[in-house]
Amino acid sequence: MSQLFYIHPENPQPRIVKQAVEQINQGSVIVYPTDSGYAIGCKLEDKAAMDRIIRLRQLDGRHHFTLMCRDLSELSTYAHVDNIAFRLLKNNTPGSYTFLLKATKEVPRRLMNEKRKTIGLRVTSHPVAQALLEALGEPLMSTTLILPGNDFAESDPEEIQDSVGHQVDLILNGGTIGQHPTTVVDLSDGTPVIVRQGAGDTRPFE
Repeated sequence: MSQLFYIHPENPQPRIVKQAVEQINQGSVIVYPTDSGYAIGCKLEDKAAMDRIIRLRQLDGRHHFTLMCRDLSELSTYAHVDNIAFRLLKNNTPGSYTFLLKATKEVPRRLMNEKRKTIGLRVTSHPVAQALLEALGEPLMSTTLILPGNDFAESDPEEIQDSVGHQVDLILNGGTIGQHPTTVVDLSDGTPVIVRQGAGDTRPFE
């Protein structure tokens, strides 16, 4: 059964953040709060941990994994971005968006969309996720915690513990979160395309 750490949703305790990062670096799969529900993540280059996430969520090669980033400073390392796309990203992050971009060679092939060689990128404003990323010092390989057969992200950490506690290593309990899926914007071909309408305003991309 996974560990369950109670973490303050607005002022996350540094001690708990440090413990969580240590577990990520040791190969753990963790569940953590974001501004759109709970997500599940692991270290970027950890194939074994990623395979566990794929099995838990029953994903295929068409799925877009997301690099959860603290800010845009790591953007050019992992994605190809032209000037127009960069301005849109800069003006709309952090926010309730996931952006699809052409991946660079720094992104492990297994994380890319099989056909299009794209990767999702997200800058979240949630204090717990921000603290995790700050302490980790690199993006977190991440995907929304949507269980097979469901349409929305998990929002209650106690229910998450009951349903997947035996499949993950650590759950950061930041309280119940409203379900606000991100707006997904494809910027991979230069022209913004709204793939999914969610919480983020689509007007900047129209």
